[in-house]
Amino acid sequence: MSVDSAVERALRLQVIDWVNQRAEENGGFLRREELLNFTVGGQKLPVIDYSRGIRNPADFASTLSIVSTVNGPYDDLESEDGLIHYAYRAGDPDGGDNRKLRNAYVTRDPIIFFRKEVANVYTPVAPAFVVGDDPSARTFLIAFDEALTLIPDPASMSNAQKEYAMRLARQRLHQPAFRTRIMVAYSSRCAVCQLKYSALLDAAHILPDSDERGVPTTDNGMALCKIHHVAYDREMLGITPDYVVKVSPQVLQDSDGPMLTHGLQEMHDRKLVVPKRAADRPNRDYLAERFEGFARAS
Repeated sequence: MSVDSAVERALRLQVIDWVNQRAEENGGFLRREELLNFTVGGQKLPVIDYSRGIRNPADFASTLSIVSTVNGPYDDLESEDGLIHYAYRAGDPDGGDNRKLRNAYVTRDPIIFFRKEVANVYTPVAPAFVVGDDPSARTFLIAFDEALTLIPDPASMSNAQKEYAMRLARQRLHQPAFRTRIMVAYSSRCAVCQLKYSALLDAAHILPDSDERGVPTTDNGMALCKIHHVAYDREMLGITPDYVVKVSPQVLQDSDGPMLTHGLQEMHDRKLVVPKRAADRPNRDYLAERFEGFARAS
């Protein structure tokens, strides 16, 4: 028996608010255990499914969440239109899972889109919206802005609309997913000073995303606290290809109280703390290129 649509909507928005709040507190992501054990009003309401990539609570008329897994069993594709092309579940195209996701398209109920690129770690984008249903391709179209629900045919968007959707995808999906990968790799600690407060940490690029090589992968990033991120971007702090922190001579010679002394000057010649997994460690060639700029500025 389905719950009243108004009650379902209120529950849905409550879940979305909780997911966004927990993600913000935790550095941009949630873990599988907390998503499976979410409760509301003393009742357990898992936010993701135990074994499938779609969560359709029995009492809900529409899908609550979907999970896109890198190299997963379903053909979820983000294309040049900035939308997620989410494959129908196997079997009957009008079956339960597909029917409930289709109902989210009809009602414009917001859903939660999770990106899982690390085991048991989920980056949320919420709210997200089902904006299209393509039976011939057996896919639903998922967008990251409610405004895109107003487009009559998302499969035939104008170039301007595609550019807008792509910009949204970068802001709401790519950047948070990059942050998740970096935070997990660095155990949510600054690589320079080991500060562990997620709210004060950034996922810093080595090569900027404006560079064609500046892709959002862990070897092109570091977890840095906000002061060391800004210092790195302003060439006040550099990192050698051998993972040694250097502070510019100008900063070392300055005198401006304990924050400068302990926050920057004492970091000079400190060894960068890198991830255990070799594949996650900063690319030495990228560091060398950035360090050349630091050396010139110094």
